[in-house]
Amino acid sequence: METSFIDWPGKLCAILFVGGCNFRCPFCHNHPLVLAPEGMETIAFEEIMSRLAARKNWLAGVCISGGEPTLSPGLPRLIARLKAEGWAIKLDTNGTRPEVVAQLLGDNLLDMVAMDVKTVLVQDKYERCAGSAVDLGAIQHSIDLLCHSGIPHEFRMTIAPALHSEDDIVAWAKQFDRSRSRLKLQNFNPRTTLDVAFEKEQGFGPEIFSRFEAMVA
Repeated sequence: METSFIDWPGKLCAILFVGGCNFRCPFCHNHPLVLAPEGMETIAFEEIMSRLAARKNWLAGVCISGGEPTLSPGLPRLIARLKAEGWAIKLDTNGTRPEVVAQLLGDNLLDMVAMDVKTVLVQDKYERCAGSAVDLGAIQHSIDLLCHSGIPHEFRMTIAPALHSEDDIVAWAKQFDRSRSRLKLQNFNPRTTLDVAFEKEQGFGPEIFSRFEAMVA
């Protein structure tokens, strides 16, 4: 469990990481969570609550991230118990399991959602970015759920020159009603990556990235 100033816009939050993911994004920097979740520390709920209680006076909520948290069968129960203790909850998801997102929204268990949308919703482009087969219908369903959820949410896309073009960014922005949803671009940072070939790649230059940000603002 970590503490973050940047994972929940405007809030200081604790982060709980859930291991395992159904994507294999080549530029992923959290690949230990993806490939070796069994090596992660497992924290009992009582210990989670004890750690959170010690930070209660200065934390505004809990962000549940991954990996892909919606793959965990225990996620709804975990969030329900956190909500019962008075914690606001943010979920990070790739949107591949809209049925879980719908359940959590229907039970009023979420206060904020950030969905990673890998690229414009075109099959071959999306699968190249995700590194695996993708059900674009499920992705679109999750997008629609969040757009009509009535809770704060954002769609964010990590962009890399090897995977994304300016046309992709323009097309991605056109897929959203920006009066209803916040869009966020994240520049690829060539740290340790799932595909080691991407460690030799570079992100977009500052001027180009700033121009791209303006396109989705």
